[in-house]
Amino acid sequence: MIDTKDILETIRMIENENLDIRTVTMGISLLDCIDPDIDTACNKIYEKITRCAENLVPVCVEIERELGIPIINKRISVTPIAMILAACNEKNPVKFAYALEKAAQKVGVNFIGGYSALVGKGFAAGDRELIESIPEALSCTEHICSSVNIGSTKAGINLDAVALMGKVVKRAAELTADRNCIGAAKLVVFCNAPEDNPFMAGAFHGVGEADCVINVGVSGPGVVRAALHNSKDLDITGVSDLIKRTAFKITRMGQLVCHLASERLNVQAGIVDLSLAPTPAVGDSVAHILEEIGLESCGACGTTAALAMLNDAVKKGGVMASSRVGGLSGAFIPVTEDAGMIDAARSGALTIEKLEAMTAVCSVGLDMINIPGDTPDEVISAIIADEAAIGMINSKTTAVRVIPAIGKTVGDELSFGGLLGNGPVMKVNTYSPAKFIGRGGQIPAPIQSLKN
Repeated sequence: MIDTKDILETIRMIENENLDIRTVTMGISLLDCIDPDIDTACNKIYEKITRCAENLVPVCVEIERELGIPIINKRISVTPIAMILAACNEKNPVKFAYALEKAAQKVGVNFIGGYSALVGKGFAAGDRELIESIPEALSCTEHICSSVNIGSTKAGINLDAVALMGKVVKRAAELTADRNCIGAAKLVVFCNAPEDNPFMAGAFHGVGEADCVINVGVSGPGVVRAALHNSKDLDITGVSDLIKRTAFKITRMGQLVCHLASERLNVQAGIVDLSLAPTPAVGDSVAHILEEIGLESCGACGTTAALAMLNDAVKKGGVMASSRVGGLSGAFIPVTEDAGMIDAARSGALTIEKLEAMTAVCSVGLDMINIPGDTPDEVISAIIADEAAIGMINSKTTAVRVIPAIGKTVGDELSFGGLLGNGPVMKVNTYSPAKFIGRGGQIPAPIQSLKN
């Protein structure tokens, strides 16, 4: 039965509290596009993506109009391209980047993810070539996003890949220095990467997925903050319960959008990622939720505890509202994409060290953080290694998306525009980890990986 009160509440959330569907992402398998001739493979990829996603954007626009809820991004994720490259006689992966870019432009999506490699336990054929080509691929395209998984709880951490990714991140920033180092903002390094993640830059279509699926990522931190603001004098148990109820309402909208998009595109429904994904807009901030809970500023002592409670409550509320939950699911803490995080970083209340502690309980990791442009490659690698270790030991997804701000130093600003936002260059500990990173090899999987 339709409840008028629920309809009016949803309208208020959309108009006043920044409720939106952050993304509808179509996942497309490219395994049937494998061919030893790279040009033939590229043609197959372009044909399949443009065929499967031909109506993705029009259908999303139609749903937006019907429901009155904004769908901010329409995206595509594909099978990690390193797997397709492995079968090619010619190892020139940038050709795939151009094919993906051409397809993205044809169907009109915002981003296409999957220029990716999975090297948690070592390099297979095509992996190293793909990874080394990432800076060039991101510099010569507009819509491509890239990710590399360098470890997992089951496999440990590939320290050779970690060392390589420090160089790749730095080079991606250097090649796009004339565009505010945007290349590094479209590259993420994972431990325990999920195979059904709809959020960029980390989205790729896992090999265990169906041939074509629809995944939805919800948003709504402004709705949670408003609910807390309007409910005074709750103890922390009451706060948790209120967040759970609010997350349920937000996720129901995501479930509806997923169902409609799946039905109209005649594509299997995938998952709803029930993450709170912030934007630089005022009132749409995870940091402001934490401050509403009772912190003077995000980054103060108590931030990690408050975030842990928030993340848990979001998952408990959201999982009841969706038939299939997946992706990252929880609370994002991307510095440049969150108005409250930006302010806290500028004031010095929020440091990289505190952010690292917060990643032990958030939904992903060190995300969209500007660092000095002269940060050594091995320091970037060590940041990746630290974050991967948190994910490996805690059996959770962690990731690093840092942007070396070429030509800038601590306190300077770097702006990307749109959802990627802007923010200050943050201080990094530059005591050298070079010898550690240079050892190479595999950090062994922890004992808790032996569950069989």
